[in-house]
Amino acid sequence: MKPGARNLITDVAGLKVGNAADDTVKTGVTVLAGEAPFVAAVHVMGGAPGTRETDLLAPDKLVQEVDALVLSGGSAFGLDAASGVADRLRAQGRGFDVGGQKVPIVPGAIAFDLLNGGDKNWAENPYKRLGREALAALAEDFALGTIGAGTGATLADLKGGLGSASLVLEGGLTVGALVVVNAVGSATGPDGRFWAAPWEFGAEFGGLGPVTGFDPGVEPVTKLTPRAATTIAIVATDAALTQAQATRLAVAAHDGMARALLPSHTPFDGDLVFAAATGAKPLANPEADPLRLGHAAAICLARAIARGVHAARPAPGDPLPAWANRFGGV
Repeated sequence: MKPGARNLITDVAGLKVGNAADDTVKTGVTVLAGEAPFVAAVHVMGGAPGTRETDLLAPDKLVQEVDALVLSGGSAFGLDAASGVADRLRAQGRGFDVGGQKVPIVPGAIAFDLLNGGDKNWAENPYKRLGREALAALAEDFALGTIGAGTGATLADLKGGLGSASLVLEGGLTVGALVVVNAVGSATGPDGRFWAAPWEFGAEFGGLGPVTGFDPGVEPVTKLTPRAATTIAIVATDAALTQAQATRLAVAAHDGMARALLPSHTPFDGDLVFAAATGAKPLANPEADPLRLGHAAAICLARAIARGVHAARPAPGDPLPAWANRFGGV
């Protein structure tokens, strides 16, 4: 396996990502959409999730494909971002057809970023607008760190951010991850090195090597306000998966979150993973390929988390330093 050409989730052909942010509020929205509807699933392991239209992603539900997936800041207010995306998709003639009426299927998840130093005294909820702007900004290339839904993300001791990574398997299947890193826990050890280091390719998040000076008997660093959390992610592949297989892909990807964040899946995090499958390539081995895809998804998600934190940049009013300020000499 090796990273794709962009080392982004958009190495999965047909997928694009759009970002929009409000730097005054310190928040934003990230949208993943395809050239056509795609199979999607979800798995939640955190104790405090905030979601929209995730029930319909179960394998026994009528709708098996979605038009877009939305990651947003703003806690419950951020759920409105998906409405902005749905409005614009409907205007484009996209959506599930019900008697001639188009109903875009746009599941979403939110992260809590209301205590990050931004001005939250808005006169009107900004997330529907940000959803529209993010969809209008869809592209194959996008920046990481303090952008989109990662704009206001925080960890226990550092700024969080938007991360992404990809892998191309030996058989030609591609897997990618996209994540908003906003956790109760930490992505680094006391030396600033990343927990995800064993899965790093090259120097994609500094090439610093594994964490040193870690004492497993010491309780991990967590936020002083533990309810201000949630890491939300999407893993995607060009493989042809059923919704049940995509659900297993999301389950497996959670291993990457546990490798990269300490602790993860806490009662105060709403940690979840969406899975998306474009169906462009059939499985060569229906038994072995899902296992390999899940392994790759976990590796991609761990790397994406580290890349998002590594790429974060400081902004006025930040309550926490960016990794680059504290450990990178910036």
